[in-house]
Amino acid sequence: MQPASNAPMIKTPVTADSVSAVPGAQRKTPGKAALASFLGSTLEYYDFFIYGTAAALVFPHLFFPTADPAIGLIGAFATFGVAYVARPIGGLVMGHFGDKLGRKKILLLTLGIMGLSSLGIGFLPGYGQVGIWAPILLVAGRLAQGFSAGAESAGASALTLEHSPEGRRGFFTSFVMTGYASGMVLATLVFIPVTALPQEAMMSWGWRIPFWLSIVVLAIAYWVRTHLDETPVFGESRESNQVAPMPLKEVLRFQGPDVLRVVGMSIMSVMQTIFTVFGLAYATSTAGFDRAAILTVNAVAIGLSMFAMPLAAKLSDRIGRRPLLLTAAIGCSLTIFLYFLALSSGNIVLVFLVAFLNMTVLYSGFNGIWPSFFAEQFAAPVRYTGMALGNQLGLVLAGFAPMIAGMLLTPAIDGWVPVAVFGTACMLIAAVSVFFSRETAKTPIEALGAPYTEGIARRRGQLPEQQPALHIP
Repeated sequence: MQPASNAPMIKTPVTADSVSAVPGAQRKTPGKAALASFLGSTLEYYDFFIYGTAAALVFPHLFFPTADPAIGLIGAFATFGVAYVARPIGGLVMGHFGDKLGRKKILLLTLGIMGLSSLGIGFLPGYGQVGIWAPILLVAGRLAQGFSAGAESAGASALTLEHSPEGRRGFFTSFVMTGYASGMVLATLVFIPVTALPQEAMMSWGWRIPFWLSIVVLAIAYWVRTHLDETPVFGESRESNQVAPMPLKEVLRFQGPDVLRVVGMSIMSVMQTIFTVFGLAYATSTAGFDRAAILTVNAVAIGLSMFAMPLAAKLSDRIGRRPLLLTAAIGCSLTIFLYFLALSSGNIVLVFLVAFLNMTVLYSGFNGIWPSFFAEQFAAPVRYTGMALGNQLGLVLAGFAPMIAGMLLTPAIDGWVPVAVFGTACMLIAAVSVFFSRETAKTPIEALGAPYTEGIARRRGQLPEQQPALHIP
């Protein structure tokens, strides 16, 4: 349901003078914005995935040596999860400045933090060299990664959405998460030859190569973003004096329920971390699959989603976001059981077929659409902050999902069942949150975030105090 046509718009027309005052601010460049978001997300998720892969295969031995391999694995997964604690902080801090200073400046900063922290992890000594300082430094690097990633997806989504033409916002903004698939494929392809090295070589220097290579992706992404204009929407907000002085306070006051719904929908990402991190560890340590084989399955299944996500997003531009998001959440809640059954069977072909259904087909229906859908829930002056806060708070659970799954796993032949039940519960939370969110595919960009615009209008006396705000289911 779209906002009523008489909903107040707090918008001052942009004059020729204001356009010249903000060079390039009124030009929409959706293709360039999509490319910049794609490359930035590629770096962010490449770095995140190489860490997740290393946490499953290498870090338990190098940074958390213990007589019990399960304890070492849980310790490595815990460092994977701490990044998701830092993500809301990064989203909150960078979202504040992104809404006040502009999307482009903050996105350049997030790239630098992610690239340099990943490069630093690649040079860390192990526990055998510096003792307890090894895991401490690892956690510090991971926290920096999380801080950066917390600002990246919301900023890239807001930037691309605000550059996109009406009726195609979903399609162009989907390239934010197409970068996720690209980063995953790159990370996996880099790790396949690393895992083929002799054990001693892999543990001493081989695992460092993927972290060192992140500097290449950083350089390319940074160059593209420096040549991108600020978004027209932010330029107009700045020129018409609509920039929120305290975006966090404003978004919580006027759009608190939207933040909570985004938190619930973001829990859907538990599926991603269970599949890519815990699933990898389970397949190689419990189910007995070859590491290179499982990495290849993951790379192909998620790599194919690079094509599925834009298609799903394009379809959402036509029929709406909510139907496809609901289908993805419910479908993933069922196929996660099939995935662990396939792993237990020992049949690599069956594993690939279920991975294709779960990740390539169903999860892509979520991953390709949420960047536009989450951003569309908020008005422009608080879009970066509102989306970053809600999305990153929901992702905290996703970050610790591999550790939780490791604790839920039992030694029995069907010991994976509690893990699948946990994943299903998270999918259902996401589905309920989608159901109670506003459909936004056909809403003009100026009318997005109606609760905020109406609240501001009422505060400025442009709406009678007694007139209730629109509540759009």
